[in-house]
Amino acid sequence: MSGLTEAFIYILQTLGQLYLMVALLRFILQLVRADFYNPLCQFTVKATQPLLAPLRRVIPSVAGIDLAGLVLVLALQFALISIVLALVGLPIMQLLPNILAWSLISVAGLFLKIFFYALIISVILSWVAPGSNNPGAQLTYQICEPLLAQIRRLLPDLGGIDISPIFAFIAINLLERFVLGNLAISTGLTGEIRALVSPFL
Repeated sequence: MSGLTEAFIYILQTLGQLYLMVALLRFILQLVRADFYNPLCQFTVKATQPLLAPLRRVIPSVAGIDLAGLVLVLALQFALISIVLALVGLPIMQLLPNILAWSLISVAGLFLKIFFYALIISVILSWVAPGSNNPGAQLTYQICEPLLAQIRRLLPDLGGIDISPIFAFIAINLLERFVLGNLAISTGLTGEIRALVSPFL
């Protein structure tokens, strides 16, 4: 593989993964019923609308879940993986079932990573800027709160001390290591292929 090809793959992966993150973030924001008047939400809408609008004409939402948004994310990941593997000379047609599985695993990994970093930001903000009206802080809270609220229901009352983020971190790490990690190994997503395909695992 030439240096020019490596450079092109690097640029493609960087820009592709950034856009993929924006598209998945929009799906998550709709999933958690975030405030779409938030400027950051408006950015995700404007950035993804050109590709999402046609899909919504044929793919309806089900039980409040934006299936079109999810299909868009998976299609973007599938296309990105296919292009990168084709550039390094691997037989795409023979790998189609694997690429589909890798796309699902990669999107799941990115999904968990978004929640993981949102939790970190949320915990830090709760120490240094509790009750902040910053759009980013509000958005982080809206992403994390549905997950943390479910965990709090299972925990005993600890006198106002909220340890739900600790259990959220544990759950995310368990899912990454033992579920996604084992799925990646079982589908051949290891070594060089893993580095090319999924930076989120």
